[in-house]
Amino acid sequence: MTLLEEFGAQLVALRLPLARALVAVSGGPDSVVLLHLLVATRELHQLDLVVAHFDHGIHPASADVALGVRALAARYGLPYEQGHTSLGAGAGETAARAARYAWLEATRFQLGAELVITAHHADDQVETVLMRALKGSGPAGLAGITARRGVLVRPLLPFRRAAILRYLRAEGLAAWGDPANQDPRHLRSWLRGDVLPALRARLPRVDHALLQLGRQAARARAAWSSVLNLLPGLEFRLEDDGFSVAARTLSGYDSALGESVLMSAARRVGCRLGPTRAGRVLQLVGRGVSGARAPLGAGWTAELAFDRLMVTRDEPDAGRPTWPLEGAAGEAAWGRWRVRWSREPAPERQDRAGLAAWFAPGPLFIRTWSAGERLRPLGGTGRRLLVRCFQDARVPRSRRAGWPVLAGPGGVVWIPGVSRSDALLPEPGTEAVRVDAEHP
Repeated sequence: MTLLEEFGAQLVALRLPLARALVAVSGGPDSVVLLHLLVATRELHQLDLVVAHFDHGIHPASADVALGVRALAARYGLPYEQGHTSLGAGAGETAARAARYAWLEATRFQLGAELVITAHHADDQVETVLMRALKGSGPAGLAGITARRGVLVRPLLPFRRAAILRYLRAEGLAAWGDPANQDPRHLRSWLRGDVLPALRARLPRVDHALLQLGRQAARARAAWSSVLNLLPGLEFRLEDDGFSVAARTLSGYDSALGESVLMSAARRVGCRLGPTRAGRVLQLVGRGVSGARAPLGAGWTAELAFDRLMVTRDEPDAGRPTWPLEGAAGEAAWGRWRVRWSREPAPERQDRAGLAAWFAPGPLFIRTWSAGERLRPLGGTGRRLLVRCFQDARVPRSRRAGWPVLAGPGGVVWIPGVSRSDALLPEPGTEAVRVDAEHP
């Protein structure tokens, strides 16, 4: 088969959704060929392609390269998005990559795209596996990069650089050669230009061996991911913002098994967790103190919540204003929550712990809650501290700060999903304010 035919078969195997996709085009040979192949197979994949170019501000010719990518997008009749920063000539690989991917994710979100397609290929995989081995990565790291992970898609991953360059020449495509790719100051460039050629001279099959190592590690990683759902009593669950497992079961594992389970579970939700931090989490579980927490870096936290260990992404403090429910109907976001309200007749009964509640018309506000506040639970006796209501509902401490409450003139009347008070109860059948709260 030709490269074009093999590329089409790879796209079919990836089972991509019919969606908008950003194509990351640097202007180099790999990304120029990627774009050409995607355009040539448009009837097959039916993706809504958008060319995305990020100018790192490192090389003096970067502005000219951006103009060339813009012209290439125009030639194919594709929309073009460009980002820019000024990292300077001394910027390293890590800073450039972080800036590029941050811009791609922001642009993807802005345009409503579901995919980001990059031009990583088999030689990139060889370099990645070798680089991670030299840095002491474990089996999961040695699996290297994947053809599809989350929104990232790498359809060129099975193909070698030599085949891509042959296609470039055969199609008469023009591309820019980034000098940084040959600069030995960068680790990947040094491996590519100095180390791997020396290894190939002594070990002609070194590329095959490294790719085989990556495939074996990837199979082991996939197996551990499947095991999570099979281990008796572990009760692995994907949460809205992370994962949780049964703490007692996890505490019964030896350290090697416990660390492997935690690292595999963390990978499922995009949390980078190595053996050292996994060991700290096991110590947290072993102490058995509900509410105890341990930071894991990059905005992730482990927390022992009642009988479960939760690993979740920290919720930002921004976006939690106090605002009234104005008008007959409306909808708004409050942190990660979405709140809707409307007018309709009140039902015969209400669920005390539901995510929908009805209230007698009057001033109502969504806001944060404070320590010491109380409400009288529907159907209960006496006024109860809100923190006790959260505890009764087994809401982890880490989630309580980002939990909205509904308040009236006399204080809190509802904690969505936790407790409805007996205040502002409308008569059944009378017009009431229905409020629905949803946590993504």
